[in-house]
Amino acid sequence: MTRERLRGLLGDLPVNKPITATVLTQEEYDGYLLESLVLDLNGIEQVPAYVAKPLHGEGPFPLVVVNHSHGGDYERGRKEFIKSSHYLQEPSFAKVLTGMGYAACCIDMWGFNERGGKKESELVKEMLWRGRVMWGMMIYDNMRMVDYMCHREDIDASRIATMGMSMGAMMSWWLAALDERIKVAIDICGQVDAETLIAKRGLDHHGFYSYVPGLLKHFKTLDIQKLIVPRARMSMVGRNDRMTPIEGVEYLADGLYEAYQAAGKADYWQPFISSAGHMETLEMRVAWQKFLAEHL
Repeated sequence: MTRERLRGLLGDLPVNKPITATVLTQEEYDGYLLESLVLDLNGIEQVPAYVAKPLHGEGPFPLVVVNHSHGGDYERGRKEFIKSSHYLQEPSFAKVLTGMGYAACCIDMWGFNERGGKKESELVKEMLWRGRVMWGMMIYDNMRMVDYMCHREDIDASRIATMGMSMGAMMSWWLAALDERIKVAIDICGQVDAETLIAKRGLDHHGFYSYVPGLLKHFKTLDIQKLIVPRARMSMVGRNDRMTPIEGVEYLADGLYEAYQAAGKADYWQPFISSAGHMETLEMRVAWQKFLAEHL
């Protein structure tokens, strides 16, 4: 019921229809197999996507749904999945994850890369007029991408994780909260407590995309994140990241520790605070790889 109430705040979402997918190319890229696809996930516009798989073996492979970051770079989008970025470690998520034996996928979210052309502010305004919420539409596309991947014979639908950096990190914990098929959630530099962000005057450090009308009348950030319990979750931030005020990070960590303890899964909650800013450090990368290997 709580999950449905949260979903109900995400605006008028499309009615689920059969998903169509066209594989445009399939090639060996940087030591793994890379598919480039376009999918009809929402009935409104085509969604470009990458699917990466290990070179050897036919699967079914465990799946990691990777959510790209924002960074004010609307031209990057899912390219971050295969080329990394200046605040992510090398090699790319696609190369690391396929090297660990996982399949991985990443879509262009609304307004990014091949879905560009309309500014974020324009999309938000248009969607609000039509009764839609941009964040809800972004989450919807990712849930439908999970639907598509779960029907592939090369994917083990019982072993799905999600991860991302910044905007992609927020998408990871929201997606895990709303979709119980997600068994592991890893978020890097996206642990944002809404009330702390307001108190610290940090709202303008974030784009318009994630603001859900009326959300705080019904849910605290901790309420949403508790929907992930008892599934595995690692949340990683930098102590000097102004986008994730440390007071909020610590508040959420304490609340989640209690929730996971009560569920008898204390080791399934792993907060991680580095001394850095808004970036994935080498220490973070080593830590999340270990956590993912243990829980997926």
